[in-house]
Amino acid sequence: MSTSKTNLLDDEDPIGPPPAYDPSTAAPTTTPRAIPLPRPPPLSLPVLNTLRSKRVILASQSPRRKQIISFLGLPNIEIIPSNADEDLPKSLGPFEYVLATATKKAQAVYAQEIDNEVAGEPALILAADTIVVNTTTETILEKPRSEAHHLSMLKALRDARDHKVYTALVAMAPLASARQPGYAIESVVEETAVRFDGDVTDELIMAYVRTREGADKAGGYGLQGLGSILVEKIEGSYDNVIGMPLKATLRLIENVMKKADDEDRLEGDPLLEVDDEDDDELE
Repeated sequence: MSTSKTNLLDDEDPIGPPPAYDPSTAAPTTTPRAIPLPRPPPLSLPVLNTLRSKRVILASQSPRRKQIISFLGLPNIEIIPSNADEDLPKSLGPFEYVLATATKKAQAVYAQEIDNEVAGEPALILAADTIVVNTTTETILEKPRSEAHHLSMLKALRDARDHKVYTALVAMAPLASARQPGYAIESVVEETAVRFDGDVTDELIMAYVRTREGADKAGGYGLQGLGSILVEKIEGSYDNVIGMPLKATLRLIENVMKKADDEDRLEGDPLLEVDDEDDDELE
């Protein structure tokens, strides 16, 4: 009598092999979403607390400057770009050129807005101007005029390796006493040294130029964006290269508002002095 033996390996698996992976039918996975950190409360400083209920004007259409100054927590900032011609001779030298340009911007907006019957008198006007200086050729660089100009500008900065960025800030505020000349004015110029990476290739520069990121920026690059791939190091204020050094801006605001609060000051007080040249330019 023969007995048959059953081989389980030869029997068909009642369950069957696992199905092939099909992404369209796979159960979705849950990816944790990043929760943005809350912005810290605004600085509780007397000068900023006073300005939060008043009209403050930034005489610049730069979104980067608007973003940086927003950190001070001033809710009533208005963006009113200056219509002043930026046609000063570059023979002035970098420091004088950038300061004179920023002063011209501030004074143009002040003259336009000081008697604004609808919005009211501004409590503070801030203007800024930024230039890049190729220290090898002593050339003042502003925004590139074309793609070819943009390309040659960045190649020159790469070949020079080192350049400097100057930002001039000018603040104006009406005097509380309304005595002549009617306003207080303060200014500061910040300087930052930047070194480009000497190994940056022409191909990378061309690729960067075609992103258009640096097309509206002095020197043709943005340190806060893709332009950082061109830079090896900086010495000085990072946000100065972006166009508005925040620490210097806060100090400038404190100084000009202190100077503008002049009702109880006597003639001869140094805080009442205004440069005669600045006064003549405004008239």
